[in-house]
Amino acid sequence: MQTSLSRRQRHRRTGAARRGRGGGSARRAALAIPILLFGSFLALGGAALVGVVSAYAYYSRDLLDPAKAFADLGFDQPSIIYDRTGTVELARLGERKRELATFDQIPPELLDATTAVEDKDFWSNPGFDLGGSLAATLDTVQGKPRGGSTITQQLVRARLLPEKAFEGEIWERKIREIIQSIRLTQAFPGEEGKEKILTAYLNQNFFGNQSYGIVAAAKGYFNKQLKDLTLAEVAILAAIPQSPTQFDLVKNAARECAIDLAPDQECPVANVQLVVPQDSEIVRRRNKVLDLMETRSVLSGANHTLAEYELAKTDEVVLAPQGSTPWKAAQFVWQVRHQLGVILCGEESADVCEKVDTGGYRITTSLDWSMQQVVEKWLYAAARAPNLANTADILDQLGIPAADQKWILALKKRNIHNAAAAIVDYRTGQVLAYAGSAAYYAAGSVTFQPQYDVLSDGFRQPGSAIKPINYITGIDDRTMNAASMFMDVVTDFGGAKPYTPTQADSLERGPVRLRSALQFSLNTPSIKAGLINGLDHLFQRMKDFGLRLPTGAIPVTSMSIGTIEVHPIDMVSAYGAIANGGVLMPREMILSVRNAAGEVIYPTGADTPVGTRVASAQASYIITDILAGNTIRSVNPYWAKWQIIEDDKRRPAAYKTGTTSDNKDVLADGYLAPPDDPNAPALVAGVWMGNSDATPNTGSLSLDSSAPLWSRILTEVSQGLPMAEFKQPDRIVTADVDAFSGLLPGPYTVKTVKEIFIEGTVPSRTDDLHVELDIDEATGLLWQDGCTGPMVKQGFLDFSVVEPRFPAWQAFTQDWAARAATGPGTAGGPEKTKTSFFYNNSFAPYGKTWGGTFAPTDVCTPVAPPICDPGTFFDPFATVDPFATVDPFATFDPFAPPLPTPCIEPTPEPTPEPTLPPEPTPEPTLPPEPAPAPSKTPKPRVAPRRPRLRPARIPTPG
Repeated sequence: MQTSLSRRQRHRRTGAARRGRGGGSARRAALAIPILLFGSFLALGGAALVGVVSAYAYYSRDLLDPAKAFADLGFDQPSIIYDRTGTVELARLGERKRELATFDQIPPELLDATTAVEDKDFWSNPGFDLGGSLAATLDTVQGKPRGGSTITQQLVRARLLPEKAFEGEIWERKIREIIQSIRLTQAFPGEEGKEKILTAYLNQNFFGNQSYGIVAAAKGYFNKQLKDLTLAEVAILAAIPQSPTQFDLVKNAARECAIDLAPDQECPVANVQLVVPQDSEIVRRRNKVLDLMETRSVLSGANHTLAEYELAKTDEVVLAPQGSTPWKAAQFVWQVRHQLGVILCGEESADVCEKVDTGGYRITTSLDWSMQQVVEKWLYAAARAPNLANTADILDQLGIPAADQKWILALKKRNIHNAAAAIVDYRTGQVLAYAGSAAYYAAGSVTFQPQYDVLSDGFRQPGSAIKPINYITGIDDRTMNAASMFMDVVTDFGGAKPYTPTQADSLERGPVRLRSALQFSLNTPSIKAGLINGLDHLFQRMKDFGLRLPTGAIPVTSMSIGTIEVHPIDMVSAYGAIANGGVLMPREMILSVRNAAGEVIYPTGADTPVGTRVASAQASYIITDILAGNTIRSVNPYWAKWQIIEDDKRRPAAYKTGTTSDNKDVLADGYLAPPDDPNAPALVAGVWMGNSDATPNTGSLSLDSSAPLWSRILTEVSQGLPMAEFKQPDRIVTADVDAFSGLLPGPYTVKTVKEIFIEGTVPSRTDDLHVELDIDEATGLLWQDGCTGPMVKQGFLDFSVVEPRFPAWQAFTQDWAARAATGPGTAGGPEKTKTSFFYNNSFAPYGKTWGGTFAPTDVCTPVAPPICDPGTFFDPFATVDPFATVDPFATFDPFAPPLPTPCIEPTPEPTPEPTLPPEPTPEPTLPPEPAPAPSKTPKPRVAPRRPRLRPARIPTPG
């Protein structure tokens, strides 16, 4: 949800790094307890309320004499704001002449409206409201701070306390304020005294729009005398003093045309009128005042019916034409005014600090007027000109080159009506250019509210521009590095209902390393990185980088792709911190302040800006090195289209874009390499484009809107500056890794890349994105015994072990892998997205592959034994000599299929040798007998020779 004009934020701060964090409850208690005790002491004193405790005398000892201070109230000497050279006047504060009104000149309705909303018991209280103070104090303790000061207390705080009274703790100032209020009431007793106090209050109050005093406010807003104000007008004037900067009617007004126009026609200046929307916060507060007046109008109630009060709520708030000298860099001036208020009166009273406009100060700011003019020119060209009929003529008048007119003209009909941009010196925090809308003094509309400061008051989704903070968190924590692999696969990240974010092009790229995921702004890897970081941890790191988040914001899974709203100016400073080696500098808009006597009152030694380290120099450099690839065509030809060029040479720069999923906001943030001269500006710039009412554009992404706007602003303001390179810090090492798994190259790595790491974070594991399998070389199928062969070992992609900390993601990875095995362009998964080689099937710096090939799913079929001739049999282990060819003209082909195993004749079994009987044991010699006839000894059988195998015939090529 976007913050509209009607939800303007009150507190405008110049930088989160200036303020401490935490301890809010303790500080509230430290303020509340003393006030409760003091209030109790006063209550013990009964009606006198004076001299109850010794604390009264102690805290009143240095207070001014209320009667004399009241009589000496002085007014007006305008303060002047200059650019950084001190020669260009940007604005005069308090330029309107104050006219003092007497009590009888103030309409009773205006008096009643003021007391009804600010101090209902004004006419009877002793200068402070014990019950109101105690109730406000208890609310403060409970973390719901609200005002509890009476009209008398407000007058005292603004004009009747010495400088010394503002020293020390806030609760001490509160006690002095109460005491002085009591003393003032005593000095001016009775009804006549109350009239003087109320008149002085209305004469000194700041009503916004450079108006001090009720007379100036009536003339400035409505061009009327007090006596001519309507019931609705007195009510809205009475509603302003609670927060004059927030409720400034001119700032809240929309510039509307009093005549009907064609959609692309510019309203004539004479027909522009300022109208405060009925749903704005100040109009709602006016209606609350009217409600209170129905029962609290002690002076005028008898003159009006309840119906009149109700009817006044419907009155349209139309302001008089504003005739003061236009401010230069008006939204910057408003920021300076607030910062000056902090310097002079403290944060609590910054927006109601009268000294700002009446003290005659001379303020030298950080603004570079030449850069400011460049920013304002390009904002008007990109956001306003396309919505006007004579766009080409306007661009010519602005001096926009013909090449750039093409992308600007392409924004016609894209429903983008507003833009904002800032440039900051990231080494000092000085704001060099600042424009919170595309044209502060132009006629407005629902989609274009020119005086609303989107940079500091608006909450906008950063989209993918938040991703560098996400990844730098993991790199600094050493839970990931620039080579860490993420599966870019549409995944259901759970929650109350399925959450399956996709890429704008509906493609899934499979395994990608962190470097590529950030450069090409892939969503799924960023969400996975956020979950690895831990949502609570990442949420805190975002705040560490100075991002102020909406009240009630909580960590959510989608915040890793920029769904939590931030102030765009805080994004500029956060990128500046990365550029500055991880040191976040507080934003500075005021360089010096001199009082009316010419004395320097700011800065003092205590005002030297001090940066806060939010990331290591090494992690910051790695992110910078990655984002710098977005300006190098060979690395990222899509984003590098908007590189910074001077004299046909690329200026080293790093940037990132952001587009919200509903196209409501498009951003670009980035920076140039720091110059070698430490006194030269190191530039970071950020731009936002969209509509004031948060309606989405019609299909424009950051690469055709905010990216070229960012590029052209930085290109022009950097002309003539020395070229510089990003400096690598120590403890950065380089290593070769697998281009897909990001691990050390393995035996099946198909492509390697060089990557940089923080020392000690180089991967120690070898590529495990492959599995080795036995394959039948003849068929390319999975091996089993009996296949044609030979069996070989090959490596194939295997995603079964990726992202082991999150097993729920594995099912989506396997579904993608099954589709990817069939090739790119295969749709499926939760959102019917398509498989794609990185980046989009056409730009594939590491080859059209996902890191290898997918394993076959089929198993080879064993070869059936051949049918052999009678008398032969198949011998699978027999070998054939391929060179033993029968054909003398045959040639050996080493690449031919393997020869079939031959059929062979069986080897005859050899005839066993006959076993001779053992020689008989000689008998004792007997008388000789007649000799028998001799028998023949058989010859032993010789085994036949093994027949020679006939070689297979090798066919002769024909």
